[in-house]
Amino acid sequence: MLAALQVGHGTIEEAFRVQEVPTPAPGPGEVLVRVRFTTLNRKDVFALRGLTGPGIRPRPPLPHVNGGEFMGEIAALGSGVRGWSPGDRVTGFGALYCGECEYCQMGEQTACLHYGLLGEQVWGAHAEYVVVEGKTLERVPDGVDGALVACAGSGYNTAWRMLVTAARVQPGETVLILGASGGVGTAGIQIGKLAGCRVIAVVGGAWKVARALEIGADHAVDHTREDFLEAARRITGGRGVDVVLDPIGADTWRRSINALRMFGRMAICGATSGDAPDISIREVYQSHRQILGAPKGNRTDFTNVLRCICDGRLAPVIHARLPLMEMQRGLHMLQDRDFFGKVVLTV
Repeated sequence: MLAALQVGHGTIEEAFRVQEVPTPAPGPGEVLVRVRFTTLNRKDVFALRGLTGPGIRPRPPLPHVNGGEFMGEIAALGSGVRGWSPGDRVTGFGALYCGECEYCQMGEQTACLHYGLLGEQVWGAHAEYVVVEGKTLERVPDGVDGALVACAGSGYNTAWRMLVTAARVQPGETVLILGASGGVGTAGIQIGKLAGCRVIAVVGGAWKVARALEIGADHAVDHTREDFLEAARRITGGRGVDVVLDPIGADTWRRSINALRMFGRMAICGATSGDAPDISIREVYQSHRQILGAPKGNRTDFTNVLRCICDGRLAPVIHARLPLMEMQRGLHMLQDRDFFGKVVLTV
């Protein structure tokens, strides 16, 4: 099969190449999926420096196939898999979990004591075929665009977790979304509007301001021209926002916290600018504010997102659809921040 293989670290051209590798075979409880669509994410750029996401299971040595999101059809079943047939249209919950520890029993698979990620701890979906555990599969109805479905597992699942499950947004609340041009951010705009919220999107550049407004944001702030904290105060008449979605980290935490009203909540899922922010503890507790960790949604969050995509209530924003052979071009878009939404690879 063809696969986008990470063979090293350094530049995109040094680290990645598309080549033939042996097609894997499913083991007991596993399924071989013929991938039709997969996506690129920021962690694929982080992989250039050898940085990895969460996971107690060790990451295998290079060469490695990344990619945690996919949509395709079942090609073969391993022993013990029931309820599925070759040709079924499927996607998958991209987490590796035991199903038996106390957190899995709570339904919080991404807190599993043996947690890992498809494309991190095992070979992923940037290839013509991927092997996944049968228990992670979800059925995709006929007629639903597979490229949209492929966007469900990372950005949309995480944004749902942040806003709906962790922050528990309510109709009429004001949500400030940082990094609103990325996968999590564009998902946050749409999920915030679906929940009946007023959404303030923070992006970099005039063309991204226009796109944020096009996909539903009520206000869009160009952080290269105006400080987002001052903009949030201006838009809310000095009151502050109810919820901040912050995937950025150290560079924005202090201002994100101060953008919150009394009893406001900040949901966090990443630290792309660093994980050691300078904050004032008093600015949190004196204003009854909360900081909520939400790295990725659980299986329930994922199925809720998938249902909303399949019935048309959510429509993932796709910046580009590229063939697998052009994955390096897609990585340059992410690295240069020259994108709005998701970059999808067709396989």
